Amino acid sequence: MSTDTSQVDLVGDAVVENVARAALLAALTGAFAYVSFPNPIPAAGVPVTLQVLGVFLAGLLLGPVWGATSMVLYLLAGAVGAPVFAGGSAGLGTLLGSSAGYLWSYPLAAFAIGYVAHGGLDLADPADAGVGRLVGATLLGTVIIYTLGVAGLMVVLGLGPVEAFLAGAASFVPAEAFKIAAAVGIVRSDAVAAA
Repeated sequence: MSTDTSQVDLVGDAVVENVARAALLAALTGAFAYVSFPNPIPAAGVPVTLQVLGVFLAGLLLGPVWGATSMVLYLLAGAVGAPVFAGGSAGLGTLLGSSAGYLWSYPLAAFAIGYVAHGGLDLADPADAGVGRLVGATLLGTVIIYTLGVAGLMVVLGLGPVEAFLAGAASFVPAEAFKIAAAVGIVRSDAVAAA
């Protein structure tokens, strides 16, 4: 008895495409981790990197579900030893160290960014969203990242709330403004190119 399985799709083309995009954004976030600058307030021990630009792009380009999935893939890759965290670090120690709050916030931030930018759970063309919506989405993501990052610094390093905020959020603001502008510019350039 033979069964013809040539016409059976185990996974739809859209799922395969989205998994590939999620993996690509996870890899891009890992590459962005190598672009690193010292934190002006070294007490935090957390460098300024371009990783958050990867989080922004994951949410904006992939939407809430696949953007968050991309960041989960990123964290899993680093957890199993791929050198994708700041400065090429990897492993569970990094996920429990001074940058833990930031790293664990990435899937949540990507989900929130995607949800706002796409107007819900369904994937839409982010290039159709207005600049205000895109900036608002990335600002929400920034708040999530800073909130969990500062909380992580308080727990891991024993910093007080003010000291943790100054070291873990205020010192990053100029860099975040650049990353927001870059992410919005990349998404909006797709809209201009398509026109």
